[in-house]
Amino acid sequence: MPVLRGAVTFSRFRTEPAKDAPSDVKRWMTKGLKSHAFEPIDRRSEEERAAGFVELENPESSEFATGNLFYGEYALFAFRIDTLKVPASMMKSELDKWAAAFGKENGRPPARAEKNKQRAELKQLLRQRAVPRTSVLDVTWNLKTHTVQVWAASRKTVDEICVALEGALAVKVIGITPASMAQRAGIDEKALGPTAELIGMDLPATASVEDAHGEA
Repeated sequence: MPVLRGAVTFSRFRTEPAKDAPSDVKRWMTKGLKSHAFEPIDRRSEEERAAGFVELENPESSEFATGNLFYGEYALFAFRIDTLKVPASMMKSELDKWAAAFGKENGRPPARAEKNKQRAELKQLLRQRAVPRTSVLDVTWNLKTHTVQVWAASRKTVDEICVALEGALAVKVIGITPASMAQRAGIDEKALGPTAELIGMDLPATASVEDAHGEA
């Protein structure tokens, strides 16, 4: 939980409403997050991944009660990602054990159809036993400045969270970078190039002085 523990890896963004700005910001925020709330993986299905918004201090909850979501001028919440995948090595080991027992009992190896059926049953059984791998990434949203901080290091994950925010809250999420800030301020992109001092444009003059000393 980087927001509460002091970690400093985050990406900064500003947001712009895709439509008219909401009159009740807190109600709008709560409703939007709930619409894209985290839902656990259905172990009876084939899905291996689930993602969505949860409360900051309780990743098992997506109720977003006012006291758990708003802190002064900030909305603090998190984005949870669960992955549930049966390791191929485990599946192979269990299937080999079954095939060996089948051959001993029936005096022949299992047919392809029999093996495929057992593989499907084993997958469901192992999915029921498997523990999902959970990742919870914090998000802070300043309700006054409309700036957002996503506390994650992975570019792919940051992009996924931004897309989720845009879908949940009907906003445009824009990275706060020198280029985007200059564009917003109306500064020509060409003016963002490095200065002569930065790239050492005065080196030739220094070199000529040294050459003069060398000739002396």
